[in-house]
Amino acid sequence: MFKNMEDMQKFSKDQMEAATVSASALSKGFQQIATETGDFSKKSFEASTGLFEKLAGVKTLDKVIEVQTDFAKSAYESFVAQATKMGELYTAIAKEAFKPMESAFAKVQAVAK
Repeated sequence: MFKNMEDMQKFSKDQMEAATVSASALSKGFQQIATETGDFSKKSFEASTGLFEKLAGVKTLDKVIEVQTDFAKSAYESFVAQATKMGELYTAIAKEAFKPMESAFAKVQAVAK
């Protein structure tokens, strides 16, 4: 499998570097996700606060229903957009984290032949 000890050491070093790059990509990606989640939570809280302020100034039941319906529609659209964005982030993170491992697996397969 390995011709000498130097080949095995180089192979191990390459594998460790790939794992390090992969872990770094995961760490950076999870930071993005945490930031995105925090931003969305803040916007959602602000929107809810705005709703209560609007409802406090409403005098009729029809207007309450209208304000609540508008808020619900807006909140749903915002949630769907955020869920899509988060899905794209998770996909990008997985691709980025797996990229170094692909080359490492290719090297393992080449050595195994």
